[in-house]
Amino acid sequence: MKQLEVQIMGQSYLLGCPEGGDARLLEAVERVDTAMCKIRDAGKVRARDRIAVLAALNLAFDLSERPVTAAPASAEVATTSPATTALPAADGGLLLNSLLERLDAALGEDGRLL
Repeated sequence: MKQLEVQIMGQSYLLGCPEGGDARLLEAVERVDTAMCKIRDAGKVRARDRIAVLAALNLAFDLSERPVTAAPASAEVATTSPATTALPAADGGLLLNSLLERLDAALGEDGRLL
């Protein structure tokens, strides 16, 4: 698994990326950056962690409105270093739960999301 350095809301992140997944990862980064910047620019939320949670929930809600299509069992989503857990993409609910667990782990005990 290769690593890419990306910028989200002006902050650098080193992300693990499956071989051949560069374009998908960069597209996802762009979507997350756009969603977070839109929330930040609205001026109502200033804390980066809250902006991230709201953006994640908005993106997950958007995903839940799409028709569910079968994905290969080996589907992987990029992960932040050092975690390298793959997320199944076939079930929107499972994906949302996995994303929330990853956000909880990244924030630590002080910043439990739900």
